[in-house]
Formats: sequence, structure tokens, C-alpha cells
Amino acid sequence: MRDPIFVLAVLSLTVWISEKFSQRGIGRSLGTALMVILFCALFANIGLIPSASDSIPLYQGIFKYLAPISIFFLLLGVNLKEIKRAGAPMLILFVLGSLSTVIGILLSGWLLNIKSDFGESYDILAGMFTGTYTGGSINFNAIAIQYNFQENGLLFAGAVAIDNVVTTFWMLVTLLIPRWVKRKNSQSIKGKSGKGVKLPMNSLSMKSLIVLLSLGFVCLWVSWQTENLTAGLGFKFPSILVLTTLALVLAQFPIIRKMKGAEILGLYSVYLFLAVIGAYCDIAAVTELAGLGIALVLFTFISVVIHGLIIYTVGHWLFRDWEMTSIASQANVGGGTTALALAETFGRHELLLPAILIGSLGNALGTYLGFLVISIL
Repeated sequence: MRDPIFVLAVLSLTVWISEKFSQRGIGRSLGTALMVILFCALFANIGLIPSASDSIPLYQGIFKYLAPISIFFLLLGVNLKEIKRAGAPMLILFVLGSLSTVIGILLSGWLLNIKSDFGESYDILAGMFTGTYTGGSINFNAIAIQYNFQENGLLFAGAVAIDNVVTTFWMLVTLLIPRWVKRKNSQSIKGKSGKGVKLPMNSLSMKSLIVLLSLGFVCLWVSWQTENLTAGLGFKFPSILVLTTLALVLAQFPIIRKMKGAEILGLYSVYLFLAVIGAYCDIAAVTELAGLGIALVLFTFISVVIHGLIIYTVGHWLFRDWEMTSIASQANVGGGTTALALAETFGRHELLLPAILIGSLGNALGTYLGFLVISIL
């Protein structure tokens, strides 16, 4: 069923079901965000909703409009005084995660001798996956375009599908590890975690809804116009940084920061974004590559696992904060929006802004590291 209204209804219903389940039984351990991803991955693979590989406009719209505006709403509650101590550790963990990605890609390729399967395409694929697991899909596409790799139809489509599957897998891992560790040793984790964030029901008035939506749409439009204007002047200032800046400026006014409803709008938008992340987990698209698909899946999974082993081991040794390490790792593998979703799920509001900032840094750094890996290979 590809009708956008039906699909949106399923996504919204999935958020509601996941929120209900998160309040009882095993759902308390899994949390709303994790169940939204799992349910939508299941629905996409059994055909109830289209997989994101079908490129339906609704999914693209959620990424283009809902993901950035969710960042705006969630940052309206951020007091800059709360993030002083979080900035440097998050930056250190992000740099560590970026280096771990490079090590993981190179080591995984060497262990599997994957170049024998893909030939010259392997160097480009390694660069593309280095880019995407440093900052996100923008780097993946930038490197592919540079080498016209998108013209290699089936292999490029399979690589995109595998990237989506691995990204979904790592979102689940970064959600579960802090909770698993906390159950083993409650002293190992700082901050609030374990049960996710409950939607603050009955706290959104008509006045708040009108003001918040108006602010959100205006600031989103301003951010796009600013990016277009700066691009015309010879440099391109990313719209997400403009939107983040506007949200933070507004958040420093108590009347805005204390306005009820921003968090519930942000959370709902984030959960719909995560639902599409789940829909991106298209197993059928991976199987179309047959033997090459299996080799590429192993390569990417081992690369990300090596990244995880390094960042969690060193991160725990440096900071003993599993949630912060998960957020930094997610900023590498999934990007800034998924990192922000993770911070909100853990209830770590002081890490919302650092998550966005290092996600933007990943967008800037990922392409360079991708080309570095290609030059090494």
C-alpha cells in the first residue's frame, strides 16, 4: 500500500502503540524509540508499508521537513548554561569515533580481502562507507558523485540498502548498550536512562501550538533562504546550523524556553523520523546482490563493530558515560538527527546541542576522510 495518507496513518499508529508498550512489561526496557524502529522495519519488510528504498514522497518529506523542525522544537528547551561540561567530552568522543570508522573500514577490508570480490570498486565503496559512518549519507553521496559511482546501478542501490540496514542495526545497538550496562552495574552510567521519554500529555494549548508552529515554519524558511543566499555569494552556510542558531537564540528567552508543547511536538516528529529509519531497513534490496551483497554486508557490519569496540572501550575509560558515548557514536554512523533522537530518548537534555553540533561536524569531515581512505587504498 503506497497511499501516503495510509502510510502516515500506519506510522502515527506505530508511534502510539510503541508509546503505550513502553509503559509496561518488556517495553519499559526497550523504550518507545527502539520499538518504533523495530515495528516499522517489520512492517516494511512484510509489505504493509513501502520500504524507504521505494523513494516515496512521504518519506522524503519527513526527512526534508519534519527532521529539521524536530531539532528546532527540541532545542527550544535548551539552556546554554547546561552544556558547558558536555561540549569537550562529546567532541573528543566524536573525533575518536571518526578515527575508529577509518580503522574499522581498513581493517575489515583487510580481514575479508574484499578487494578480490569488488576490484577497483572496492576503493570507492570503502570511501563512501567511511564518509557515511563519519557523518551521514551526504558524504556517501558526495563521494559516489565524484566518481560517478551511481552509474553502477545495482551495486550502488545495494550499497545504499546495506547502509540503511547497518544504520538501523547500529541505532538499536546504541539504544540498548547503555540500558544493558545499567542493569549489570547501575553505577556505570551517569544521567537519566532506562525507560525512555514519556510524552507530556495534556500540556499543549492552542496558543502554544500556534506560536510554536509559526516559529518553527518561519525559522525553517529563514534557514533555507540563508543557505541559498550564502551559496550565491560563494560559500554555503548549512541550513541546519542556521536553524540550530535561531532555536538556541529563542531558547535563551525564558518565555520561549518554558512554553509548553515544544517537547511533545519535537518528540512526535523525532519518532516519525525514526519510523522512516526503520522502513529503510529493506532486506529484500540487499538480497538482490546475491554473493556480493553478503560480502558487502559482512564488510560494513565488521567495520561498524570495530568502530563500536574502539569508541566504547576508550570512551568508557575516559568518561565512564555509556550514554554520551552512544550519542557520539550515533552522530558518526547515523548523523546529527539520530544522535539528537538518542539524547532525547535518554533524557540527556544537556547533550542535545552537542549532538547536533558534532553531527554537523561529521557532515563536514566525512567526505574528507572518505577521500583519505580512497587515497590510502
